[in-house]
Amino acid sequence: MSARIEADLHTHTTASDGTQSPAANVQMAFDAGLSAIAITDHDTVSGVAEALLAGRELGIEVVPGVEISTVANGQDIHVLGYYMDIHNEQFLQRLASLRETRDTRNNMIIERLQQLGLDITMAEVLREIENIKSKGDTVGRPHIAAVLLNKGYVSTISEAFDRYLGTGAAAYANPPRIEPATAIGWIQEAGGKAVLAHPGIYHDDALIEAIAHQGLDGIEVYHSDHTPEDEAKYLSLAQRSGLLITAGSDFHGERGGVVFHAPIGSRRIGIDVLQSLKPEKEQRT
Repeated sequence: MSARIEADLHTHTTASDGTQSPAANVQMAFDAGLSAIAITDHDTVSGVAEALLAGRELGIEVVPGVEISTVANGQDIHVLGYYMDIHNEQFLQRLASLRETRDTRNNMIIERLQQLGLDITMAEVLREIENIKSKGDTVGRPHIAAVLLNKGYVSTISEAFDRYLGTGAAAYANPPRIEPATAIGWIQEAGGKAVLAHPGIYHDDALIEAIAHQGLDGIEVYHSDHTPEDEAKYLSLAQRSGLLITAGSDFHGERGGVVFHAPIGSRRIGIDVLQSLKPEKEQRT
């Protein structure tokens, strides 16, 4: 067997809008021949402890992570955080405030769906996920999409986003959120490193350039939704800006027979980047 020397630094679990448990993601990383995996759930670190335990059992390094939701120029921008102190009380309180904003957004979306004539309630969404959610987990648009699919309003999760839930779609809602620079600061104040997630999906290179100079530590150059042209563009940006280069599948599990965004390990980066992502006191240990 070849040495395990690569990492997938962007995956989601049932702690946010993934369909697999944190332990299951770690098992999949092992099966994919990875040496490390990051758990980067939306606005929560509640799945990290379970993943760390599974990682110790399997000999896989688990990177404590998060994906923080922000807004800039009127669109969602996501900032990945790595190796924060996941017990930092201020950081946890800040994440809790972001989940409250998510709840507001979910209710706004449900109200707009109802105005469009769709018979759906937030209570139905919560019933859909009651057996997989724990304290500190997040509820997001994929959970609403699953109810729309189950009720026959759409035939696929992708259709739910295209018609109703995606940016600019009929029921899309985007309440006030923090800006990327704020998320970067929160991550770094908790001892972590901040990386801009999937810049290629924002289609605003001027904005990406600006965020790259707001204290960012790295850029997710390799992502499942990036084209080869995207990769070349953001590799160049990272190199000339002195930023770390990361890669991630953005795995969300499987819904309706479709894997979102891609399987664990489909995008990977050399394990050496972890030394640069770790807090300085850990980099030589």
